[in-house]
Amino acid sequence: MTDAAIVGTGPNGLAAAVTLARAGLRVALFEKADTAGGGLRTAPLFDRDVPHDLCSAVHPMAAASRFFRRFDLPARGVRLLQPTVPYAHPLPGGRAAAAWRGLARTAEHLGTDGPRWRKLMEPLTDRSEGVVDLLLSGQRTVPRDPLAALRLALRVPAQTTARSRFATEAAEALLTGVAAHAVGRLPSLPAAAIALLLGHLAHSTGWPLPEGGSGRIAEAMIADITAHGGTLHTGHHVRDLAELGDIPLVLLDVGPREFLALAGHRLPTRYRRALQRYRYGPGAAKADFLVSAPIPWRNPLVGRAGTVHLGGTRADILRQENATAAGRPVPDPFVLVVDPAVTDPSRAAGGRRPVWAYAHVPNGDRRDPVELIRRRIEQYAPGFTDTIVAARGIPAADYETYNPNYTGGDIGAGALTLRQSIARPAARWNPYRTPLPGVYLCSAATPPGPSVHGMCGHLAALSALRRHHGLRHSPDLSPGSGRAGAGGRTGGRQTGKKRKEEETI
Repeated sequence: MTDAAIVGTGPNGLAAAVTLARAGLRVALFEKADTAGGGLRTAPLFDRDVPHDLCSAVHPMAAASRFFRRFDLPARGVRLLQPTVPYAHPLPGGRAAAAWRGLARTAEHLGTDGPRWRKLMEPLTDRSEGVVDLLLSGQRTVPRDPLAALRLALRVPAQTTARSRFATEAAEALLTGVAAHAVGRLPSLPAAAIALLLGHLAHSTGWPLPEGGSGRIAEAMIADITAHGGTLHTGHHVRDLAELGDIPLVLLDVGPREFLALAGHRLPTRYRRALQRYRYGPGAAKADFLVSAPIPWRNPLVGRAGTVHLGGTRADILRQENATAAGRPVPDPFVLVVDPAVTDPSRAAGGRRPVWAYAHVPNGDRRDPVELIRRRIEQYAPGFTDTIVAARGIPAADYETYNPNYTGGDIGAGALTLRQSIARPAARWNPYRTPLPGVYLCSAATPPGPSVHGMCGHLAALSALRRHHGLRHSPDLSPGSGRAGAGGRTGGRQTGKKRKEEETI
């Protein structure tokens, strides 16, 4: 007998399955694609010896989120490799700004703005775990670290005005480039929170790349699920919830539009209309390159970075992102670039290496991103074109074919507006529980939203365990631990420091 079904095996679906299986439930996972992982897939595209990340590539949250802290990827053999420079931002004229792992070194690099950068980031790095746990929560409980919440609250509003708090173009662009990860209108409260979250993590737990590619994270999660009795069914497209029969718990790693397709006719009118009103944000257009040499950045400092933001000055980024959010294509979109072999030399083979890149474009944009992104990289790295051996592009309009949750290319599974940062996907006290008995949403369309942190799935699973099995604390997720008990079944006790790390539901 199956106790719980998971539909969709992105990072949140896998996190939900890990949590339920560790609580002793018999879990079955159903995935439409032939391989599990969603945004955590790695595969060769042009050369069998050179793996490419098909969606996400760099994983700050895999080192920082509460789910992954407790799951402990390094103890499972997943090496999270840290670049010397987490992110860099080239500027016109060959200049560049960079965020180093060390906050002091970053401040030194920023010159006259160094003290301002340090004053902004250091109080957050000092309470990093509390900052992360606040922003990656269900947004419905009292902060676990009130001081971290206060420090964040004092800093976010200052980043929401068009006027920069920095004196130099370098520091302005460095922080604005991180804010652009919100993929939406700038400045805004959600973008400011993301800028401070990601910005301070560069100096805390870092912006790591998993050795061998993002797929290694999914492999570790799947291994834990199957070790605890879970079963995985790939190439299985669930088109209607009725196909799952009488399985008492169903967790859906799908967006609002997909949920409506699965069960819209069963939903109450008010909830159904709320899902129909759910807004999607700008799209991402993806380009993968196979190249014969490292990217020849005009400024060598950029070549040491794990992630590179191509957007120009702060004013340029605001223009690009606001036009894109309004649905107007720009010829010079904001682009994120990763040369994985800079951090993970194993990703290069036979003198060839992958280059991963996203461009922010309007939702549903149909332009071929290869040429769009090639030109942007060439602008800061003359000669890049000559290194290209092969290339593949996925327009934003086609990205939902790869993953139906990416409506119109929206890899964030919903616009990060202030309202939708909290009321995802509808205004409910428990955003995971749906009006259908035993059915929960666990995708990035629920709090805390996008990124590979697993918290949407973990929190949805905890909500289900509390309501249906009476569990008041999270099961132990650490490697090597036994099955915890759900609904009275046997499981290990935890005390002391370990108990403090538990999550009260």
